[in-house]
Amino acid sequence: MITFPFQLLFWLALCLAPLAVGVWLVYFLLSLPLRRQERARFFLDLLELGRREGRAPEQAIVAVSQSRDESLGARFHLLAAHLESGLRLGQALDKVPRLLPPQLTAMLKSGEEIGDALEVLPACRQLLKDGFSQTRGALNYVILIFLALTPAAPVIFHALSIFVFPKLLLILREMEIAPPAFTATVVHQTSLLASIMTATSVMVYLAGLVYIGGPRLSTWIQSGLFPVFDWAAFRLPWRRKRMQRDFAAMLGILLDANLPEERAVSLAAAATANVIFQKRAARALSDLRAGQKLPEALRRLDETGEFHWRLTNASHSAQGFRAALNGWLEALDARAFQQQQAAAQLVTTAVVLLNGTLVGALVVGTFEALISIVNTGVLW
Repeated sequence: MITFPFQLLFWLALCLAPLAVGVWLVYFLLSLPLRRQERARFFLDLLELGRREGRAPEQAIVAVSQSRDESLGARFHLLAAHLESGLRLGQALDKVPRLLPPQLTAMLKSGEEIGDALEVLPACRQLLKDGFSQTRGALNYVILIFLALTPAAPVIFHALSIFVFPKLLLILREMEIAPPAFTATVVHQTSLLASIMTATSVMVYLAGLVYIGGPRLSTWIQSGLFPVFDWAAFRLPWRRKRMQRDFAAMLGILLDANLPEERAVSLAAAATANVIFQKRAARALSDLRAGQKLPEALRRLDETGEFHWRLTNASHSAQGFRAALNGWLEALDARAFQQQQAAAQLVTTAVVLLNGTLVGALVVGTFEALISIVNTGVLW
């Protein structure tokens, strides 16, 4: 016979198991940017360690892959197989696009162009700071989904507008009670209120889908179509500042390596992995070919004019372009982090207030009608 403690443990385990699975799933999805970041960080550490040992990047990757360590992942071993077939690092990375972020792949390929892919490691490591900011901002949306935008909320709103409120108005008419003005307004606008909540929920869920899908989903959706994700990313001020940071960091490294200005601008723009930014850089290249100096031509890429000022001073600096631009790169990184967190807090607060207003309107409208019914019943 099963005793009570064992029965209690069984039911606790049965009830807590779905909760544990749900918590693990939330953690798994929320930490995706950090895992991508750590995978890229490991790859860069491997390349740097190989350089210290006097190995080329291709040799370092193949040597580590020969250990057959499964924790490295199938894509890493696939990259090593392409390198063993004779491909260069950039060519092999093109064959395994999901191993590293697109920006990182473009940076390493630019490094190959100047003769050493590892020269771009400082710019690559700066890119890896973005995962923490994305995850921290996403925490606000997770709280928002659990507290305000559960999938059941729009369904309840629509059910109230179809089944409950028409019955409530019918009862008021049968009792010859004039519906309160606020109740009548809410009842007639219930479908609109439900649509607003549904649209808000859909937008938040789509943002979550883009967050989970990452660069792979964005590339797949906009392939062959208008680059809607690149356009949206360019319009977000924190994303645009990170593009400027990546562009300026790569441009400084390439110019310090004595690469021609036109080629340096083209490769630096490719490192942003954003079509809209690259189009602006193409217009800057046209200005450069027309005879404008580099700082003047690159005014198109920075609306504040600070990049123009720093680039002009960097051309007269004995320490090189990259060192002269370091202060601006750190400032861009800090501003991007601040803007992303502020936007997350603002969106969360606005949606919670909107959701509370909609729910409050339904509650007040319903209780006004019930109070009218009760008052009439007492008078009878």
